[in-house]
Amino acid sequence: QVQLVESGGGVVQPGGSLRLSCAASGNIHDRIYEMGWYRQAPGKQRELVANVKNDDTTNYADAVKDRFFISRDKEQNILYLQMNSLKPEDTGVYYCTLERVYRDYVFWGQGTQVTVSS
Repeated sequence: QVQLVESGGGVVQPGGSLRLSCAASGNIHDRIYEMGWYRQAPGKQRELVANVKNDDTTNYADAVKDRFFISRDKEQNILYLQMNSLKPEDTGVYYCTLERVYRDYVFWGQGTQVTVSS
């Protein structure tokens, strides 16, 4: 029904930047309620990084405010996460999510690894 494919992860030094992308496809035309990014660090629970509703309202975790920026290309159905001033604690697998207007299920991508290390 819905497919999410993330890209853009990699290894970066502290202080560096990365931009993640998530291409959404499937039965989503005019049906997206919210898209977001979650991450999971080794040995830790998955946590919200940022999300954006269809009315462009955004929400960020305190740990990434003023460093990370979420945006969405509604024409192409691509979600972005611009990550600046990266820290080692930002290391983890980053997942894209999509919830449709039915509010009954959250779709997840397969994840992309981000490693911040010198």
